[in-house]
Amino acid sequence: MNLVRAYEERFRKETIPVFHIGDTIRISVRVVEGDKERIQPYEGVVIARKSGGIRETMTVRKISFGVGVERIFPLHSPIIKEIQLIKRGDVRRAKLYYLRHKKGKDAKIKEKAREIKRPVAPKLAQAAQN
Repeated sequence: MNLVRAYEERFRKETIPVFHIGDTIRISVRVVEGDKERIQPYEGVVIARKSGGIRETMTVRKISFGVGVERIFPLHSPIIKEIQLIKRGDVRRAKLYYLRHKKGKDAKIKEKAREIKRPVAPKLAQAAQN
């Protein structure tokens, strides 16, 4: 195995949920102020993901007091305590940089329809197993 890859595996996080571009997520960020530490939530839309592996980053955009704010987070950073998926977005682009120039309703992302789980008839389920 490559030495760099073996070293990087030590810092890889296993508790990252599956999320995609256009999804709204809440990131719990550790903030250190002097000798105190607190958790600050940052909620926004994922507009980009770059690289892969341990070096992967995500760009999250939110509107704060009428001003667009973007932060780039390293996915496997120790300052990220938790990532929660709030809602799934339905987009057709890999990068959503066009949202920077939109306002109000135009900047809204359509929500992905939920998957409908239908019960399977017992005879069909048994036939599928055989």
